[in-house]
Amino acid sequence: MFFGLLAIAVTLIIITLISLPKSGDERKNLIKMKAQSYTFTVVIGYVLIEFGRNIYTTTWGNGSYEGMNPFVFLVAISVIYLISLVFTKKKYGG
Repeated sequence: MFFGLLAIAVTLIIITLISLPKSGDERKNLIKMKAQSYTFTVVIGYVLIEFGRNIYTTTWGNGSYEGMNPFVFLVAISVIYLISLVFTKKKYGG
């Protein structure tokens, strides 16, 4: 199921990047850069939250932290990037 969701997200990202307006490289680069910066901000926030959970669990909890599931993390990043790319394209793409 995760691989299916990941494949769908990657396919939609590729289709969205291909369909960016052909009017100029500056606009394409701006759209991609804005989507990437928003996704990076969300990823850093999520990693900081998980880091805090790890410290809390090992210090005051039962001492065992299971960690992040890499498949869920990858699918979430892909979906966030896709959504931010679509919204940024709609905002700056015309």
